[in-house]
Amino acid sequence: MGRDWRDDRIAELEGKLEAALARISTLEAALAKTVALDAKFEAALTKIAALEEKLRLSSRNSSKPPSSDPPSAPKPPAKKPSGRKPGGQPGHEGHQRALVPADEVDKRVSCRPDRCRRCHAGLTGCDASPRLHQVFELPKVKPFVTQYELHALVCPSCGTRTAAELPDGVPAGAFGPSVTAVVALLMGVYRLGKRPVEMLMADLYGLTMCVGSVVSCQEQAASALEVPHAEAHAYVMVQPVKHADETGWREARTRAWLWTAVTSFVTVFLVQARRNTDAARVLLGDVCGVLITDRWGAYGWWADLARQLCWAHLKRDFIKIQERGGQDAILATALLAERDQMFVWWHRVRDGTLARSTFRRYMKPLQNRVYHLLGDGMEHGSAKTMKTCRLLRKHVDALWTFVYREGVEPTNNAAELRIRHPVLWRKTSYGTHSPEGSRFVERVLTVHATLRQQNRSVLDFLHDACVARLNHAPPPSLLPQRPSAASAMLAHAA
Repeated sequence: MGRDWRDDRIAELEGKLEAALARISTLEAALAKTVALDAKFEAALTKIAALEEKLRLSSRNSSKPPSSDPPSAPKPPAKKPSGRKPGGQPGHEGHQRALVPADEVDKRVSCRPDRCRRCHAGLTGCDASPRLHQVFELPKVKPFVTQYELHALVCPSCGTRTAAELPDGVPAGAFGPSVTAVVALLMGVYRLGKRPVEMLMADLYGLTMCVGSVVSCQEQAASALEVPHAEAHAYVMVQPVKHADETGWREARTRAWLWTAVTSFVTVFLVQARRNTDAARVLLGDVCGVLITDRWGAYGWWADLARQLCWAHLKRDFIKIQERGGQDAILATALLAERDQMFVWWHRVRDGTLARSTFRRYMKPLQNRVYHLLGDGMEHGSAKTMKTCRLLRKHVDALWTFVYREGVEPTNNAAELRIRHPVLWRKTSYGTHSPEGSRFVERVLTVHATLRQQNRSVLDFLHDACVARLNHAPPPSLLPQRPSAASAMLAHAA
């Protein structure tokens, strides 16, 4: 039987089918390659966006210090010229140095004119109320040296030789409490290193010391401040309102952290190896009162209703979102506008021109708007913006504690201010070289910050603490001395 035409047609179609399948395979391979390239392209765009955002980081949108800003960083908006001349303005109350009382004046020089400035006639007598002009001079300081003569006598009865011992309160070393206190002051308050302290003691007091003696004074001061520091720490943990913050530190060339807790009258510092929840619990103890912090996760165990998130840090977060552009920029602009309006009202509350009850009524709609804006960011923002908005919505109660609790600030500026001094110290000293050095740092920083808050003398406190240590007596306390004085300082700070 001959070949049917249909067989030819089938063979033709099978050939076309094989060609089509081959082309489909080629196109599928090309498509897979295109998909892979698209994925790589998207990954590259994501990486570029992350690098660009990292490049845009500055003190405006992150916790970086202004000193780290590159020249390309956006500058803060310049203030409009006020049109006023520099210096004191009309109506400003002048501040002049008060005259020392007459019984405290060391030397008097009477200056009388002998001739009239107009006719040159001779002048005699005294002015009943002369104009007083006082000039202050610093005396040349010379160390006061006490020599103890320790006699050794032989008993005439048994021949035993007995040596005298130093009286109670006399140090075994060459330097007394006043020297130890000044060394601690120079290191802890004025951030001088050991060798500059050695040179300053020689230049200012004519006292020769070696670096080892400076270290010995540092150790003695740390020991004298152990009890006051522990007492201050216990006091801070139970206060109704406290601020907390932390910054990087170095101990024996390893990473460490300097933590601080700030209250109205007492500030305490701790150097710890970690920046985690356990370290925060060591600093703060059990949940007690209201805690004001940034959004660092180590404080997440504190109840939101008793916590206030810092709106200065939130402003940086909103600016970072705004710089991403697009829908993120619209969202952040709206959030920043609500934040600015909130602070206009808050400043009026603080100045006494807006009642707190009225402020709370004003804040209700604003709180609702912020809540819904964060919800919009969770749905329509970029991945990073959605994450930030989600976290803020999770802790939304911690945004508004200051509205309802007296004595609570909307920012963590109190802790930020207290921690600047140790940050400057760290930049010049690069931290501490041992746990003993860290103990000195946390104790002397606590003394310095606390006594500055209470308007008390740091040097006098250090001297009294060193004397108490030598005499095995109770040391002075860092706690507020009198409620009346504390109230006056609080009013002054406000």
